[in-house]
Amino acid sequence: MHEMSLAEGIRGIVLDQARAHGFSRVTRLRLEIGRFAGVEKPALEFAFDVVMRGSPAEGAALEMLDLPGQALCFDCGQTVGIEDRLDPCPLCAGTRLLPQGGDEMRIRDMEVV
Repeated sequence: MHEMSLAEGIRGIVLDQARAHGFSRVTRLRLEIGRFAGVEKPALEFAFDVVMRGSPAEGAALEMLDLPGQALCFDCGQTVGIEDRLDPCPLCAGTRLLPQGGDEMRIRDMEVV
């Protein structure tokens, strides 16, 4: 379950930011997760609750925002949104697509006190 290591990475960022900015508690943390990031959201939510114990983010609400998949179509030259890596281009039905986004995960923001 790599979601546990993802949660540990988030904890490290929270601790670094708490030291740098002097806050004591995170009340809400919003993550942006790309469609192709391979993150199992229920597993990440569970790992987040476990890993954040004893940290400034203990008890914080975790909000996960979906980012769409994107690809460059070599047939029409457009960057398009796709639901699945193997989808054809929604504009020209071309099948020569290079994924350009949707595999990232990042902290969008935190509400702190």
